[in-house]
Amino acid sequence: MDRFPNAANVDFHSPLDLSKAAAAVLDAEGRISGWGSSAQRLLGHAPEDVLGKPATRLLAAAPGQRQSALCTAHRPRSAVLDLSCRDGRTLRAAVTFSPLAHQGVAATVVVAADLEAQRGWEAQLAMLQGLATESPVGLTIFDTDMCVVWGNVSTDLELGGIGPYIGRPAEDLFPEGEFISRHHPPDEDQIMEHVLKTGEPIMGMHYRGRAPVDPVREHVWSCSYHRLVDARGEPLGLFEESLDITDRYHAQERLSLLVRAGKRIGASLDVRRTAAELADVAVPQLADEVQVDLPPAVIEGRQPPTGSAPGHSLLRMHGRTPEEFRTSPVSYPPSSPQALSLTTSRPVVDASGPEAAGGEGSAVAHSCLFVPLLARDGVLGLVTFRRSSNPDPFGPEEQTLAVELTERAAVGIDNARRYTSQHSAALVLQRSLLPQHLPEQSAVDVAYRYLPADSRVGVGGDWFDLIPLSGARVGLTVGDVVGHGVHAAATMGRLRATVRTLALLDLDPAELLTRLDALVAQESEPNADDGPGNEALGVTCLYAIYDPVSGRCVWASAGHPPPIVADANGSVALSSLVPGPPLGLGGLPYENVEVGLSSGSVVAFFTDGVVEDRRTDIDSGIDRLAHVLTWQRCPLEELCDRALSTLPPGPQADDATLLLIRTRRLGSDRVTDLELPPDPAVVAHARTVTQRQLDTWGLSDVSFTAALVVSELVTNGIRYATGPVMLRLIRDRCLLCEVSDTAHTAPHLRRARRDDEGGRGLFLVAQMSQRWGTRYTSSGKTIWAELAIP
Repeated sequence: MDRFPNAANVDFHSPLDLSKAAAAVLDAEGRISGWGSSAQRLLGHAPEDVLGKPATRLLAAAPGQRQSALCTAHRPRSAVLDLSCRDGRTLRAAVTFSPLAHQGVAATVVVAADLEAQRGWEAQLAMLQGLATESPVGLTIFDTDMCVVWGNVSTDLELGGIGPYIGRPAEDLFPEGEFISRHHPPDEDQIMEHVLKTGEPIMGMHYRGRAPVDPVREHVWSCSYHRLVDARGEPLGLFEESLDITDRYHAQERLSLLVRAGKRIGASLDVRRTAAELADVAVPQLADEVQVDLPPAVIEGRQPPTGSAPGHSLLRMHGRTPEEFRTSPVSYPPSSPQALSLTTSRPVVDASGPEAAGGEGSAVAHSCLFVPLLARDGVLGLVTFRRSSNPDPFGPEEQTLAVELTERAAVGIDNARRYTSQHSAALVLQRSLLPQHLPEQSAVDVAYRYLPADSRVGVGGDWFDLIPLSGARVGLTVGDVVGHGVHAAATMGRLRATVRTLALLDLDPAELLTRLDALVAQESEPNADDGPGNEALGVTCLYAIYDPVSGRCVWASAGHPPPIVADANGSVALSSLVPGPPLGLGGLPYENVEVGLSSGSVVAFFTDGVVEDRRTDIDSGIDRLAHVLTWQRCPLEELCDRALSTLPPGPQADDATLLLIRTRRLGSDRVTDLELPPDPAVVAHARTVTQRQLDTWGLSDVSFTAALVVSELVTNGIRYATGPVMLRLIRDRCLLCEVSDTAHTAPHLRRARRDDEGGRGLFLVAQMSQRWGTRYTSSGKTIWAELAIP
């Protein structure tokens, strides 16, 4: 298909050209002696109607003296005349009279054309004249050998004169230039050969180079190439049109640079990475090298220093990836341009040479631009833009662009600094709220791992704890607060403290979670002044109590994954526990699940970060952890490492907490039970049994104290109980004395008056034991006391 369907209508021949115009011949007396077919087409008169008749009869108006003189002119003359057409129309025409004298016979050749067509042709001619002499578009004609034939005024000005280049190849015009457009041959000769061979024009190619009249500044032209053919369609050469678009190109580049900066700078919330992002965006389009200098406080997430000397004690950022990140100290004297920029908070340009940059291992700089990093809290540091291979100095527009990029980087660095500060504070808070070490006890062996979420996500709200309880039992808890940051860490710390407080009341797991649920729900109300807020609605918790005497373990869950149990034989099973609702929702009760655990069983308590991530579902994660527990005979520390090594590689989206326990049992040689009838006379028997058992255990040193404590506890139980009283002695890290009865009344410690006959029993127990307390069961209560073993 013809690319230019209207090209046939483009004709640069003059309408007065003899090949197109109406032609007639006049004799010496002004009569028509010749009448061409073109004249008949223009005016409609047949030859027989006009031959031999005066030419003035064709004038629409009566001929004046001037018009008559034109018909008998002795030299070429031109005029605009109104001619009469055969159909009665009047045609305004451009008419040229050319006198002829041949062998003594005088004649005049008259050529006429429609005046409107002539004016249109003259406008086209003026346009071509303007392109050649006034247009800013450079026009250059090359022959078929791709040598310069002609150039218009614009080309002449760019080259400093077209004359020396006539006959020379195109590559001599801008010897160091290059095409920067993609998807086309990079060599001008190849482009021109393609146009000459195929006739297909190539348009809009961007060419970068230095004009001979302006060798210092780099220019960009938009170039197009078209083939020239003669009337037979044979190639005559080609012409190039070029327009200097340097300012527009640089404006587009600045705009694209700002768009790219908006997408890349400050997206990482990391000070070092933000500095690297600034350098990646600005090099090489704006500068050959970018250096970012920051005070150590900003890198560490603290407030930028104030009052210190500008340019003193800065660290230069190096590296593009976390593996490459490093710093080196720099400082600038007070008289340096860097110090001036920091002092005045303004950009400073210095083209004094390499001394301006002060960069170790850097190339010689032709120009340096120093821009301070400014944030709301003051000056964060300094950015140096250096040019070494590019000799152009930083112009006003480039300085403005550098300031805009630096402002974006300053916002990103300040946000990263604030985030680092908050993240560090949250991490310190979380670590301080988690147990620094677990207490020693005899019920279980323990190992744990806490893997915080990726720093870009923020500190999470996982917690775990082991709480020694009365009767050599232990309370075990894991929990998770949905969310990240200081708020989640603070909520986690408060809930962990609350669980520990409720656990020390010897509540069973379901009762503990019920009370904890009520507290979270109360603090989550909209009018609560100081509560966890909406994040509390995402709190899950599991609480368990293990008794090494009976080997029974009781647990309950508030929306938390149930534990996984591997018995001593290596079989692994997921608990049948059905989790209740997360804390704070209320409405549904929590239920206890009781299981018997043989000595050496391994139980895994975990948060969802251990078994769930964006790439795998929770069921697959639980199966993965259960498979690790089949190696339950391995040391617990090794099992923890194996479990975390199965996590998918990459950053963690959530905290991962794993608490492993291996159960122990207290044998019958360390536990003694004695059932006593509700008779005051058995108190003496209880003392005797206690002393005898302590002698057997080699604890004669505490025999008297223990007998006194047992005597008071048994007396108290017989006085208020309605059934038999149970005495239990447990030799653990301390001596445990427990008396259980069927009464649900709470014992109270009080100070007896001088004349009181009783009321001193619990006071003596409290004074002679290191701890004492009461726990309630479904059948009554147990009063216990712990005595230190020397």
